[in-house]
Amino acid sequence: MDLLIAFCIFVGCMVAALISGASMILALLAGLAAFAAVGLYRGYTLRKLCGMGIRGARESLIVIEVMCVIGFITAAWRVSGTITIFVYYGIKIITPSAFLIITFLLSCLLSYALGTSFGVAGTVGVIFMTLARSGGVDPLITAGVLMSGVYFGDRGSPVSSSANMVAGITGTKIFDNVRVMMRTAVVPLALCFVVYAVLSVRNPISHVDSALVSEFESAFNLSLWAFVPAVIMLLLPLLHVSVMISMGLSIAAGILVAWQVQGVPLMKVLQICVIGYQAEGNGLGRILNGGGLVSMLEIIGILLISCTYSGIFNGTGMLDSLQLRLERACTRIGRFPVMLLLSLASAVVFCNQTISTLMCNDLLKKPYLDGGGSREELAVDMENSVILIACFVPWSIGCSVPLAFFGVDFRCLPYAAFMYLMPLFYLFTKKRTFPGRQKPETLTQMG
Repeated sequence: MDLLIAFCIFVGCMVAALISGASMILALLAGLAAFAAVGLYRGYTLRKLCGMGIRGARESLIVIEVMCVIGFITAAWRVSGTITIFVYYGIKIITPSAFLIITFLLSCLLSYALGTSFGVAGTVGVIFMTLARSGGVDPLITAGVLMSGVYFGDRGSPVSSSANMVAGITGTKIFDNVRVMMRTAVVPLALCFVVYAVLSVRNPISHVDSALVSEFESAFNLSLWAFVPAVIMLLLPLLHVSVMISMGLSIAAGILVAWQVQGVPLMKVLQICVIGYQAEGNGLGRILNGGGLVSMLEIIGILLISCTYSGIFNGTGMLDSLQLRLERACTRIGRFPVMLLLSLASAVVFCNQTISTLMCNDLLKKPYLDGGGSREELAVDMENSVILIACFVPWSIGCSVPLAFFGVDFRCLPYAAFMYLMPLFYLFTKKRTFPGRQKPETLTQMG
């Protein structure tokens, strides 16, 4: 009963934060206090509970370092013109019957390179929605294509904040996860390409707004040097260079291009990397506003507090009874179907990709490991379920925010093929990826 009360307090605080627009950090702190109170009620001292929380928080430190670097890279790519140059040449190569397929491929490429769905949706997405409306292409289809593209990278990029968060809370290596995720995504991605190629031919763009192209040319220095930060980020991981080194070199290249090519003073560039990019005036450049270390502070706080939750849950065993029921369900219908159902329930209740991910991890970690699964299986299952499903619920932040950028409603979701083809394909083919029952691991071994 005490745990139920704490959980109701947590849900109530989350709902209040979502309705009021307050930071989720406040709701998480209130929930943390409620669960700590349960621990005190069950006989644990405050000192022991703090120790459990600190041990859990330590697990997030490596991921937090990556999050900070991701903040720098999103700003460096904006100020260096890297995002702009991709969009500009993407527009230049558009033919009437190839508009939607170019939209899909470019959003996939940039979301993979940047690892951010909102960042790509709010920049590339806004621009291509403008082109679609001016060129007579159905905005709902275009928005669905963009949703597939931006969440392709959000799910499977080595610089994605959600992918790094999953790696951090499950205790797995990001590149190992990405390798498996790319392998499992080949068929869904190919199916999406076919679907969007057909839709592209059947929904040709009548014309490309020349005024928009001219505004790009007048607002930015469209030097080919602006491609360099992206080439570094896309190429080096393929050569097995670590993600931190790859991102560091990409940031350095972005700073150099912004300084020497775009003509932005060096100190200004460094300031932008911290506080984010803010374009001067009200022109096209304002679409690129954002990024920087400051933009990652909230998600860093969420990750830190959430890992504290995990430390307390693991140390006190307060979720054991619920996890036992979930373990029985995993035995009856399989681990991934349970993950799918829990993902949907979490997304419906919490309306947030991050919180849904953390809930799935906290509730299913023990059933997976005790049931013969592995940390890698848990991580990939989460990437192929909650990361996408949480963004398919219309009132979820992961869905409502991009749709607000695009200026459309939930009727575009049937066209977001990748977001449901990926979980469905994995549901029926998972045995090929994780064929055998692996040696069970205990939570002690994980720690």
